[in-house]
Amino acid sequence: MSGVIEELLSDIPIPKMVKIRQIFEQPRIDDVEKACVEKLQNSGLIERIKPGQSVAVAVGSRGIKNIALIVRTVINEIKKKGASPFIVPAMGSHGGATAEGQRAVLEGLGVTEEYVGAPIKSSMEVVQLGKTDDGLPVYFDKIASSADAIVIINRIKPHTAFRGRIESGLMKMITIGLGKQKGAEICHAMGFGYMAKNVPQIARFALKKMPIVFGVGIVENAYDETARIEVLHPEEMEDKEAELLMWAKQHMGKILLDKFDILVIDEIGKDISGDGMDPNVTGRYPTPYASGGPDVQRIVVLSLTEKSHGNANGVGTADFTTRRLFEKMRFDQTYPNALTSTVVGPVKVPMVLDTDKLAIQAAIKTLNSVAEYGPTIVRIKNTLSLEEIMISENLIPMVQGRKDIKILTEPFDLRFDDKGTIEPFL
Repeated sequence: MSGVIEELLSDIPIPKMVKIRQIFEQPRIDDVEKACVEKLQNSGLIERIKPGQSVAVAVGSRGIKNIALIVRTVINEIKKKGASPFIVPAMGSHGGATAEGQRAVLEGLGVTEEYVGAPIKSSMEVVQLGKTDDGLPVYFDKIASSADAIVIINRIKPHTAFRGRIESGLMKMITIGLGKQKGAEICHAMGFGYMAKNVPQIARFALKKMPIVFGVGIVENAYDETARIEVLHPEEMEDKEAELLMWAKQHMGKILLDKFDILVIDEIGKDISGDGMDPNVTGRYPTPYASGGPDVQRIVVLSLTEKSHGNANGVGTADFTTRRLFEKMRFDQTYPNALTSTVVGPVKVPMVLDTDKLAIQAAIKTLNSVAEYGPTIVRIKNTLSLEEIMISENLIPMVQGRKDIKILTEPFDLRFDDKGTIEPFL
């Protein structure tokens, strides 16, 4: 990068920071395997699986806590019924919209054939089940459609781009995850303004046509821990999921400050959020159909997780990024999701600075209407890791005395190595 950029930014001071602990309610399941088995047995729905049946177990692309353990537990319970389970990737166009890519995404999450004890059958082929009353074609994974029974496993949480009674969860996995590239395109074609209607409408149709025997809904707490596991009857899935979504919204992690100037995020990735960084946390959304979160002027993203496999979706909602993130970005992994969802903003490339330090300094330099006490900054590792975060020294008066925030350190300077790379979160 030309010396003129460094000349413009090198003298910009970065405020001292303090580390704080955010204190959230913490309902959680301590023995996830035991809880999962109990829920499966108490629901009675595991009895729907009969000896000799082939059972497709749909698993998505998200980095869900304990997902591999939960999948393995469900697989084991299915095997106890004398059935033959297999895994089907249910992730729309993720994994570069290829069968091999989707298998790799599952394996990156720990959902391997060896660990869960069942084969992964990955394909982008779909069958058309028919059309909804509104004329929308309903597509479904071809391999899953040939199974005797189907089980859906997913986390239930607020969506990053729309609001509705049903957002991210089992119904969306049926509609978009198992719809693969074609199904995802159909659902997204009308835009996110219609998503709250289209997702449940298409899922309802598929639930009537396909032998979906139950869904396993997972809800996490603000600490990225498994808080609830519920086994849902297909006929009650929509209503039960809506209840779990409300619970998830009440218990999700967030930044406990309503307004500050700059949000620095150490890493984004598809394993963190579908949008790389969860807009429900950052307050920066890819569409006008969702809102909430803090009021922030500038967002800086520093790197990409290894588990994202080069998928930098979400970087476009930031204002500044780094060369190290840009060099990890793979267009073949990043663009298919945008081409399918029709939302192109999150894959645009923001201003790229050579180093982490310059990216943060650029954010400071471009602020408007800065208070007399200087720029206010919040730094987080990622939008899932929100227990311990950093805030600038000038935010201390805003958090002192709060029961939900504890100051952990004295003010300190952010440390960078000789290449301008920030010292990692400990």
